[in-house]
Parts: sequence; structure tokens; C-alpha cells
Amino acid sequence: MADACTAGLDTGFVSLGYAKVAFLGIVQGLTELMPISSTAHMRIVPSLLGWQDPGSAFSAAMQLAALAAVVTYFWTDVRAVVGGSITAVARRDFSAWDFRFAVWIVLATIPIVIGGLLLSSRLNACGSALRGLQVIGWSSIVMGVLLAIAELTCRHRRLLANITLLDALVVGIAQVGALIPGVSRSGSTLTAALFLDLKREEAARFSFLLGLPAIALAGLKELYELHKAHLDGHGWSVLAVGLVVGSVSAFLAIFLLMRILERFSTWPFVIYRIGIGVVLLVASASGWLA
Repeated sequence: MADACTAGLDTGFVSLGYAKVAFLGIVQGLTELMPISSTAHMRIVPSLLGWQDPGSAFSAAMQLAALAAVVTYFWTDVRAVVGGSITAVARRDFSAWDFRFAVWIVLATIPIVIGGLLLSSRLNACGSALRGLQVIGWSSIVMGVLLAIAELTCRHRRLLANITLLDALVVGIAQVGALIPGVSRSGSTLTAALFLDLKREEAARFSFLLGLPAIALAGLKELYELHKAHLDGHGWSVLAVGLVVGSVSAFLAIFLLMRILERFSTWPFVIYRIGIGVVLLVASASGWLA
């Protein structure tokens, strides 16, 4: 396990090599943007296969794969918000919807930036207790229950065009929960957006757009940390393979999620989250997964 640490940073992915990291990139990409916790899967899948834990550094850096997928899938929205904001500033029309929405996203990102800075040393440390199976298992179950409550009690009628600054701040605060392994950034923000009575597909769209700065900052910060830790050329090339594969699978994940939300509901994710949480708790108690 010694080679899983680079200057105190959890870099287990390096020892896995290209093929295994490519496979985990698929898993990470598919689960990162669905409300089912990529961290939980990054603990279960390697353990079942008898592989080294890829580490929190891998999960954080893979945010860039998620970023590429979200920007690509929601390019029309991203272009409208960025272009509309630039136009609004040029015209000094600060009441324009795109400009206000962009400002709200920035303000809603502040809570997770503060939380991330405070917890960074604990989350990325080798053998971090926060990546323990019980923490991830209970987080998965709690978020599954909250998602079920949102599904049962909310009307799902509002559109993204009807949101307010307060709505953005609520989802932004909920996004802080994603720092706890097992909660899932997509899960926490989607659940919060559903509690605001947004339609399911609109809630997902809001979740992804609001999360763009946080996803970008998390990924870029991790690249900087790996650079400071003097990750060697082999490590960077292994990570690059994971990022490329993860980008493609993350795009597919968004496509599947949007289709499920448009045609069905979040119940498949509720059942899956609670189920995987129970599996992790049982596996931890029985010693099945270390």
C-alpha cells in the first residue's frame, strides 16, 4: 500500500495501470453524474475485483471528465448563459435573466468552496476515515430516503425559468453535502431541486448547470495537488486514460438520467441507493469488504 501515497496524497490509481483505470473510468463516469454516488462504486468495484483502491485523488481529478460531459451535453444552455451574461455586461443590463442566473450560480458555489478547503486535507489523505465503508453506506441510505421524500411530497411543476436567488442558494448549500463520500453531488443537488418543486428533468438540468463551477474547481484543484505531489509521467498518462474514457461514459450517464427523469421518476435511484447502502454496511460488518 505504500505506493498508493504520493507526498501524503492518496494516488492508488497509479499502481492499477491503464486497462484497470480505463475500466474504473467507465464506472466513475457512469456513476459520477447519476444520483447514486461514484465514491460508493469506487470502493465496491475495486474491492470485488481485488484491486487497489484508486484513491480520492482519482475521484476528484475525474471531475474534469464530468465537466467535459456536462458542458457538451448542455452546450446550448452554457453558451446562452455565458453569451447572455457578456452581452448584459456590455449593455449594462444587469437585470437580464442570463446575467442574474450566472451570478446566482457563482454565489451558490461559495459554500462548497469553503467546505472543500476546510475538508480537503482529510478527504484526500491516505486512509481517510471519511472514505470508510460505514460512512459511505449510511450516506447512501440517508440520501436515498431524502430523495424518496422529495418524490412523494413535492409537486414537480416549476420550470428553471421560475427559479430565484433563494432557490439557487438552497441548492448551493445542499451541494456541500457532496463533500461527504456516499452523498453524491448529483444526488444532493437534484434532491434539493426537487424539494423546490421543480419538474424532474428541470431539477436535473438546474443541478448540472449550478454544479459546473464546483466541478471545474474540484478537478483543477486536484490536478494542482497532484502536480505539487510530483506525480510522475506514468501517473499522469494513467490519469489521462481515465479522464478520456470517463468523459464518454459521463456523457452517456447524463443522457440516460435525463431519459429516465423525463419518462419515469427518481424511484429507481431511491431503491438503488438504499440497496447499495445496505450492501456496504453489511459488507463492512461482516468483513466482506475491507
